[in-house]
Amino acid sequence: MTPLAQLLAARIRASGPMTLADYMADCLLHPDHGYYATRDPFGAAGDFTTAPEISQMFGELVGLCLAQSWLDQGAPTPFLLAEIGPGRGTLMADMLRAVASVPGMRDAAQVHLIEASPTLRARQAATLAGHGPVVWHPTLDTLPPGPLFLIANEFFDALPIRQFQRRADGWCERQVGLPGGKLGFGLARETRYAALEDRLDDTSPGQIVETCPALSGLAAAIAGRIAAHGGAALVADYGGWRSLGDTFQAVRAHRPVDPFATPGEADLTAHVAFAPLAAAFADAGAAATGMTPQGAFLERLGIGGRAERLARGLTGAALETHLAAYRRLTHPAEMGDVFKMIACHPAGTPPPPGLDPC
Repeated sequence: MTPLAQLLAARIRASGPMTLADYMADCLLHPDHGYYATRDPFGAAGDFTTAPEISQMFGELVGLCLAQSWLDQGAPTPFLLAEIGPGRGTLMADMLRAVASVPGMRDAAQVHLIEASPTLRARQAATLAGHGPVVWHPTLDTLPPGPLFLIANEFFDALPIRQFQRRADGWCERQVGLPGGKLGFGLARETRYAALEDRLDDTSPGQIVETCPALSGLAAAIAGRIAAHGGAALVADYGGWRSLGDTFQAVRAHRPVDPFATPGEADLTAHVAFAPLAAAFADAGAAATGMTPQGAFLERLGIGGRAERLARGLTGAALETHLAAYRRLTHPAEMGDVFKMIACHPAGTPPPPGLDPC
């Protein structure tokens, strides 16, 4: 039993079952034993690999997507170029290299990273050494005002969720307790939830629906800044339009594991529901694009041509690795369809390129 598992079990014995959201928050963010507070989880030596770690092409095209929005909005100077959940800093480094080709953009950009983990901040600082000043923030709230061009890649999937199992006329929340003396799921009493009233029409008894308590507020805060000051926010994550089914999962050493086996030592995520994201963007006064498969987005922005240019001069294993990375990012059977993109921008401005209309 991990140290965090002992703490969680003691809390449940003292206070009763906890929501899945509370369990996820402790597993990921506990100051002493939380997953993100204690390690660098990225890459082959870690637990999972994100798109920026697969190929530089992802970050380059994301950077040029935001660059076109910057130009479409009159090239405001200065502006905030920000990333929330910036991993190792690889995505921002690739974006900065790409936007350096856009006249005036790099000089106008003020780089801001929203990152709470001291471990990851140190890794980001090393990656971005030589790229100019970087300002870190523990939360979005401390970003200064101004035009905001922001990327959130595999960030929303790590926000804690709650799960509800449908009954005939209501819902039972799935909570974390100690069935058989070990951490695991149990069911609370059946009740009605105002936030799930509309889901009684498109679900059947026994099905599970997930909600993300922090998603709408965070998305609205981002979109509100953009509606007021200009900019664009691009979200890349795996999921679908509406939540349906149990998508709560744990990964360790690139393999799925029991999410209750080693709390604090495995990554916990869930699929993102993009409909609440789009609704929060709109409620905050910004325009939202449609949800677009990652593969289609990258192909529209020219990843095929970029892959061909990078392939010139490569042979053997290096060429095979490059082509495999291109396929992994774009092919429907890999990340191309599972991962989606959505963006918000000020009403009345052109949407970021490569995305489907709303």
